[in-house]
Amino acid sequence: MKDVLESYLDRLQQATTLEDLFLATENLRDHYGVSHVVYHWVSSVGEQYGAGTYSTEWVDRYLERGYVRVDPVVLGCINRFHPVDWKQLNWSSKGAREFLSDAVAHGVGNQGLSVPVHGPQGQFAMFTVNHKCSDDDWNVFVQAHLREFILIAHEFNRKALEFERGERLAPVAMLSPRELSAMTLLAKGLSRSQAAAELEISEHTLRVYIEAARHKLGAINTTHAVARALSAGLIVV
Repeated sequence: MKDVLESYLDRLQQATTLEDLFLATENLRDHYGVSHVVYHWVSSVGEQYGAGTYSTEWVDRYLERGYVRVDPVVLGCINRFHPVDWKQLNWSSKGAREFLSDAVAHGVGNQGLSVPVHGPQGQFAMFTVNHKCSDDDWNVFVQAHLREFILIAHEFNRKALEFERGERLAPVAMLSPRELSAMTLLAKGLSRSQAAAELEISEHTLRVYIEAARHKLGAINTTHAVARALSAGLIVV
């Protein structure tokens, strides 16, 4: 198991793009046999980015509905420094209950563990492992892998800080040809499935391009990213 973990950490250290981080979350999800693995960070200037295995529909819905304001996981982790089991959090408010119901309806599991990470100048991040199972099975799983998740969380954050420093050096967001094509098709009003078909790629791959573009543009969601790309003259429709 130690050799496997070290292999994952080595690959994570070699990541150079947001796509690499997405691939890392998928590999970890499959390795641990859980429903989802997600790394979400807020930069030192307040911009939000993420890489993970939640569905595109859920990510967009979360951002568009501003769930960050009522999400007990975010609210419970932002001032903590130790791993947080979701069962320890306060889900009693109406907003939290509605959020949880919506999350489960979009494929989020009933169990979760989030590792908060606090970086320099106010940077904050969470590494989350999510699954659907009984409390007993989840407790056994967490006890077996908690130390590994702490190590992985800090490696993700170290990579995110490298990306953030790199973005500061780039005065103008430079989108790759694939990222430009994806954003252009969305700007023309195509759905994600239509855009993926047009580019002859999977919807998952399209999501990676869109998230990479959103990251570079500092946008809070896909609609914001399209607007920024249009206003900057990066795409023309």
